[in-house]
Amino acid sequence: MRVLASAVLTFEWIVLALAIPVAVNVAGVDPAPVWMVFAAATVLIVAALALLRTPAGVWLGWSVQVLALLSGIVVPLLAVMGAIFAGLYYAAIRLGTKVDRIKAARLGEGGADTAPAAGTMAEPDNRP
Repeated sequence: MRVLASAVLTFEWIVLALAIPVAVNVAGVDPAPVWMVFAAATVLIVAALALLRTPAGVWLGWSVQVLALLSGIVVPLLAVMGAIFAGLYYAAIRLGTKVDRIKAARLGEGGADTAPAAGTMAEPDNRP
C-alpha cells in the first residue's frame, strides 16, 4: 500500500506545484494565499508519507485529497485533477491493502513468498 499511495501523493504534489502559476497568472489570484495553501499541502503530504504505515498517515493523505478538491474553487480544472487523484488514492489504498494481505498470507504459509509459483516463467529450468 505504501508504495502506491506514496507515488500518488508525490505526483499530486507535482501537479499542485505546477498549478501555482496557473492560479496566479490565469485565475488572477493573489500569490500569497496560493503559496500558503501549497505550503499546507506540502506539510500534509510529507507527514502522510512519513506516517503511511499507520492509519493516521492514510487520513493525512485523505486530507490532501480534500485540499486538492477545495482548490477547485479558485481554479476549476483543479477540481477535476483533485477528483482524479482522489480516485487514484482510493485505488492505491484499496489495492495496496489487498496486496499486503496476500503477502502476509504467503509469508504465513512458510515462506512461499520467495518461491516462484508453479506454471510461471520464473520457475527454474531443470532440463539437462
